[in-house]
Amino acid sequence: MSSPAMTLLSACTKGGVATVVKINAQGPLKQRLISFGLMKGAVVTMLECGLTKSTYEIKIGNVSLALRREEAQLIEVCDVH
Repeated sequence: MSSPAMTLLSACTKGGVATVVKINAQGPLKQRLISFGLMKGAVVTMLECGLTKSTYEIKIGNVSLALRREEAQLIEVCDVH
C-alpha cells in the first residue's frame, strides 16, 4: 500500500481541501499555529491566495487564518482535493 502524496500548503489552490501531516515551524510560531487549530490531522480549506502568492487565507474548522508564504511553506499536507 502506498503512502499518500505529500505537498506543501503553499502549493494548494483556491478551494482545495487538505489534511495537515506535519508542521516544520519551531518555537513561538509553531505554538501560535497550534493554538489556532493547525495541527497534525487538521483538515484545511484554502479560501484565497494572493495574486503574488505571498499571502494565503485558510479555514480550519470555524477559524479563518491568514498566513504568509514563508509560513505556508512550513506546513506539509496530504489528501489534497
